[in-house]
Amino acid sequence: MPERSYRRQLTPALVSSWAELRQSWPRDLLAGLTVAIVALPLAMALAIASGATPDKGLLTAVVAGFLISALGGSRVQIGGPTGAFIPVVFLVIQQHGYDGLILATLLAGVILILAGLLRVGALMRYMPRPVITGFTAGIAVIIFCSQLKDFFGLQTGALPAEFLPRMAGLLAAAPSWQPLTVGLGLAALVLIVLLRRHAPRWPAFLLAVLVLTLLNPFLPTPAETLGQRFGEIRFALPAPHWPAVSLARLVELLPAALTIAFLAGIESLLSAVVADGMTGGRHRPNAELLAQGVANGASALFGGLPATGAIARTATNVRAGALTPLAGIFHAVFVLAAMLLLGPWLAHVPLVALAAVLVIVAWNMSEHEHFRHLLRAPLGDRIILLLSFGLTVLVDLTVAIQTGLVVAAFVFMHRMAQTVEVAAHGDEDDPDLAAIAADQRERLPPGVEAFRVRGPLFFGATSSLEEVPRQFMQPPRVFILRMGQVPLIDASGAHALAGFLEHWARLDTPVIISGLRPDLRRMLARLGIVETPERLHFVADFEAALRLADESMQ
Repeated sequence: MPERSYRRQLTPALVSSWAELRQSWPRDLLAGLTVAIVALPLAMALAIASGATPDKGLLTAVVAGFLISALGGSRVQIGGPTGAFIPVVFLVIQQHGYDGLILATLLAGVILILAGLLRVGALMRYMPRPVITGFTAGIAVIIFCSQLKDFFGLQTGALPAEFLPRMAGLLAAAPSWQPLTVGLGLAALVLIVLLRRHAPRWPAFLLAVLVLTLLNPFLPTPAETLGQRFGEIRFALPAPHWPAVSLARLVELLPAALTIAFLAGIESLLSAVVADGMTGGRHRPNAELLAQGVANGASALFGGLPATGAIARTATNVRAGALTPLAGIFHAVFVLAAMLLLGPWLAHVPLVALAAVLVIVAWNMSEHEHFRHLLRAPLGDRIILLLSFGLTVLVDLTVAIQTGLVVAAFVFMHRMAQTVEVAAHGDEDDPDLAAIAADQRERLPPGVEAFRVRGPLFFGATSSLEEVPRQFMQPPRVFILRMGQVPLIDASGAHALAGFLEHWARLDTPVIISGLRPDLRRMLARLGIVETPERLHFVADFEAALRLADESMQ
């Protein structure tokens, strides 16, 4: 790839939009303010659900949100903490402490930077949809269940990270539920739903949090607040701090870092695609991955959480009229201003208000309609979907993604192998093709056999070729193998073809391969499969193969 094209793939959208900023900044300013109003309660709620303090969520929205907009490949992407990270972050904090999370996030940032530099962005589109839908729905279930404690006002001690023991702990604490807290939570849910339906331009999340914060002190038994749960919270922008690093610690945290990097890459590119669909633009995936890496690394150095492109906030940004990445930068500035100016008042926010916000987030994230549609898909897709979903909920996200991808690969290979056909020339299902093939077969000289290969000759389909010699009681005098409909051959397919040729060579039967693409022929030559006068011939088409077979019979 030319160096100029490579640099263009990594150029931030802000640089490309530079000429528009003078005209677009008023609209971008308003859009940034709108998104900041949405992001403020969300960032705090996501941080608490992840096992961190609310200021960490706001800090992430500021640092990562600024850098994702400034360096990213999408003109309207909004970055920050998202629900996808909740189970991973919660587990890492439980097992390795907050310092472990910082190091894992920093390592994930390095991985994402390398992915962007190596142009991996285009490969993300090959992620199977059942895997994405399965683990996304699983994360939604985890988010919903993680909010039951605060939504019902349950009195529990420290709950385990694992799903089933956690649910058992919540069930044991069920008698301690607080009716007034539940009433506040239900009121928040109703308010959010009504505002979204009848006044979609109003900031439903922020208004619900504000109303509950004003009502809570007047209740006979007020719900627990941020200040009561976390004590004095310092809402400020700290100095960057480099975590303690050791080789053993890096190896220990590598699986978590890979999961964080994977989620950040997938969700940011999905969000960018959604934004492209809304604006008619086109993002640069490799620049986006590079920005995600820098943003996650910086967030970690400032003590923040993992971050990625947020689909809902990005869509809000577009609907608010954003034109350039300046809107995302304004969003980060407004969140920072709110964090510094409103910090003392944020301690009075009831936890049930943020729990109600995350219940709505979980419902939207579940993609229940898409999940239900996939349950009517072919069996292989259903298995992948349910496996990814179940493992996300019951085991952990890393295992779910790894297993889902492996099973999806096997299902794909099985389907591809079924499309590969190695059959005697003349065996056609299509009547028109069958008539042509039958006419061609009648022209075969006596003692000559012809078979065709249709489809990719890869490791999942080699058995079809290996079965051919077993169909003959007596070896033919000449064997024609038609390969004009073979689009690719991998190393396993080439090995199987070499074994096929060796079999006929031992029986003194020359093989004529017709129609093979020149690039595949060159690939076979590099692997040692070359034309020899007595054993193997390559010809352009079936007519040439017939003439050569006839000459060989003389």
